[in-house]
Amino acid sequence: MTTTHTNTDAQQDYENYYVPAQSIWPIVGAVALFLIAMGAGATVAGLFGGNGPWMLLAGTGVLLFMLTGWFRDVINESMGGLYSSQMDRSFRQGMSWFIFSEVMFFAAFFGALFYARMIAVPWLGGASNNAMTAEVLWPDFIPTWPLEKTPGGVETTAMGAWGLPLINTLILLTSSITIHIAHVAMEEGNRQKLKVFLGATVFLGWIFLGLQVEEYVHAYEELNLRLDSGVYGNTFFLLTGFHGMHVFLGSVILFIIWLRVLKGHMTPDSHFAFQAGAWYWHFVDVVWLCLFVFVYIL
Repeated sequence: MTTTHTNTDAQQDYENYYVPAQSIWPIVGAVALFLIAMGAGATVAGLFGGNGPWMLLAGTGVLLFMLTGWFRDVINESMGGLYSSQMDRSFRQGMSWFIFSEVMFFAAFFGALFYARMIAVPWLGGASNNAMTAEVLWPDFIPTWPLEKTPGGVETTAMGAWGLPLINTLILLTSSITIHIAHVAMEEGNRQKLKVFLGATVFLGWIFLGLQVEEYVHAYEELNLRLDSGVYGNTFFLLTGFHGMHVFLGSVILFIIWLRVLKGHMTPDSHFAFQAGAWYWHFVDVVWLCLFVFVYIL
């Protein structure tokens, strides 16, 4: 009798793990990323007869198509009550590992920046008993960062920290506050407050992107700071550009969540989609603070 009672309790505590049907979205996403990578490389290198931008645009379109379809399926499954707490834990683990992979992604670029500044530049300037090699490779090299003159003699100007970069820093810091207020409103069940502050977060993200475009125009037209402006131009545009891409993706995610909130989706007890977007947005903000210190100020 005791064994039977125990087995019955175990069956009651058991949760079914929802396994979705086979999906085309992973392979569609792989094709999109392939087109984006090839298109970006071809655009920079001038390959494929100048068709790199079209390939990049096609990849972006396929990626948006994949995201729309995959988000739709996941939302329908969630609203249909197919997910259990076990599935919720899986989503949390997946998002945590995804953000960890993004940390490693930016760590690689920051590592390249620190290597150039702390090792390569002093080495070319004759540090570590390397005076003779420095004289042979680049006799008139001045080992100061940022490098405003390339080996080919192209001169550029460093981007200042106290103009648009400072404004964008304040914007992202403000957006961290607004997304936190929205999160608290979600947990309290205050839908109106949630809509206002979540929408404000998305709007601040778009302002950031607009100002970054203005900053890039200023860099190209007035500072002669370009992607090919030596190692300084490389690291500047790779770090800030990839961060801008993440801000764009984060704003898209939060915009979709905002639309879902307007439709009455998510509750104080079930809103991991919102949490995942908030986690990602806070990560983007922290990366920008590191960028502002190590790229613009130091």
